[in-house]
Amino acid sequence: MSNRMRKRILTAGLTIAFLYRIVRLYAATFRLTVQNEQPWMARVESGKAVVLCCWHQQFFSAIRHFRNYRPYNPPLMISMSADGELIAGIATRTGWDIVRGSSSRGGRDALRGMVSRLRARKLAAHIADGPRGPAGIVKAGLISLSQRAQADIVPFYITADRAWFFKSWDSFMLPKPFARVTLRFGETFPVPETNTPEEFEDLRLNIEARMQKGLVTP
Repeated sequence: MSNRMRKRILTAGLTIAFLYRIVRLYAATFRLTVQNEQPWMARVESGKAVVLCCWHQQFFSAIRHFRNYRPYNPPLMISMSADGELIAGIATRTGWDIVRGSSSRGGRDALRGMVSRLRARKLAAHIADGPRGPAGIVKAGLISLSQRAQADIVPFYITADRAWFFKSWDSFMLPKPFARVTLRFGETFPVPETNTPEEFEDLRLNIEARMQKGLVTP
């Protein structure tokens, strides 16, 4: 089978719909506990913009619960790769407004789209070190998005009492069926304006250092 044919099969509507059902059924087995959600939701309801962010390692476990945010129609940036097409299809069915692009392709236009949507809807999400890493390194796009939309950053972290870890760049974590999974929202980070590249980098490193405590070691 050619790569083009494989790509067509993986990104076909029926394939994505089937995988979405599988993901939801699998995630429904998790014994999920959600912590510290109300503080940032209250900020959104009061008109303050918020960007939820996590490490690429952990996003899978949040997919089912994040369907609860469907009324906000929040934007989410996903790369323009074939894998991104598959993820975008699943995320769209979960209620997210997908903006395609990444630092390596289409990033500037995608960032503009994210900013305008975040300003209007007050809620967005971002993968801090995605889509290709390095793992645990906060990309500049998260900071730029938050500054331009005048949004707070709220990281979230996933832990599980039983999980598999893939041999991938991010040590991707997949909780085992019926695992006890905790989705914990961290403290809110107000994102100030920066006037120099040095100030921007200091801010990025500060947020990175705080978030790295939530990485899970296989």
